[in-house]
Amino acid sequence: MPRRPILLALLLAGLTTVGALWFARSSQDGADGGRAAVGQPAPPIVGTTLEGAAFDLAAFEGKPVVVNFWGPSCVPCRDEFPLFEAKLAAHAADGLTIVGVLTDDPVEPARDFVAEYGGGWPTVQDPDKVIKTAYRVAARPQTYFVDRTGIIRSIQVGELTDADFERQYARIAP
Repeated sequence: MPRRPILLALLLAGLTTVGALWFARSSQDGADGGRAAVGQPAPPIVGTTLEGAAFDLAAFEGKPVVVNFWGPSCVPCRDEFPLFEAKLAAHAADGLTIVGVLTDDPVEPARDFVAEYGGGWPTVQDPDKVIKTAYRVAARPQTYFVDRTGIIRSIQVGELTDADFERQYARIAP
């Protein structure tokens, strides 16, 4: 097999990873013109859920919130669903709320996925990518840990492990 296509693919993958990490780290400096950044208020999330209900993130003030940008075509996103289900149960006494934001995928496959695999939390549609832009989403999945006062305390680009979740949840837990 020719080496050149493999090297180009590896180079592209490396550049994409570096770019995503740079983007995520640059969003943590707080000097971003009102967009999502660690130590700053979470941008509003107002819209319609997959079920057609009105949604406003502000209604969850006073609770620790995990905001997860996902889509059913994203394999790591799908792999996180069982972790989120387990964490909702484990931290129910804390009032943990998980909010999904559907990005880069159509609504119907997302509804089908949630119906088949669960996801007992609201997922907000973002057809115009307004929420994705405000949160500076670099890749899916991307997850924000928001404390009870609405301040972003941690951002994770990429799939969460159990240890990742607990480490970052400790920053927003009561």
